[in-house]
Amino acid sequence: MRVFQVFLIVGLSSVFSGGTNALADAGVDPEALKAARELSAIVSKDTLVQVCAQMSSLVWPDVERKLTAKQTISAEQVTSLRAEFERIQLDFMSRIMDDAPVVYAHHFTASELRELIAFYRTPIGKKAISVLPQVTTEIMALIMPQLPKIQGEVMKSFGKILRKHGLTI
Repeated sequence: MRVFQVFLIVGLSSVFSGGTNALADAGVDPEALKAARELSAIVSKDTLVQVCAQMSSLVWPDVERKLTAKQTISAEQVTSLRAEFERIQLDFMSRIMDDAPVVYAHHFTASELRELIAFYRTPIGKKAISVLPQVTTEIMALIMPQLPKIQGEVMKSFGKILRKHGLTI
């Protein structure tokens, strides 16, 4: 589950945000950064809340299972604790996303960012903002159960290559 959280956080950090860090702004075209901030404002309006709720729906069952396995806890306490978990997660994710405009500005020109802004203002762009977080969550839910097996197979195959070179991990 930790791998999923890290993967999702890294992925999300390239998509949503509001503000920026002055140190991270160094070397970024000011016009691109301005457009990136506008794009972030459009993309992140409700999306971060939606993504965090979807992340919680994937992560919380395991948290609740571990929590209730160690002690007796009422349904009301579980509900209250989940709300706190989701609040903490949203706060954390919001802070992580502060530098997303800088990431955009490093990868896109001001002109390209304005094209993205125009796209996200179209009906299909608005739908993409609304639906893609759910699509991503569903895809990750498909991947997660298979990840340990895949990681094991990758390491087994890589181990064979290392041994051919007289190396080990």
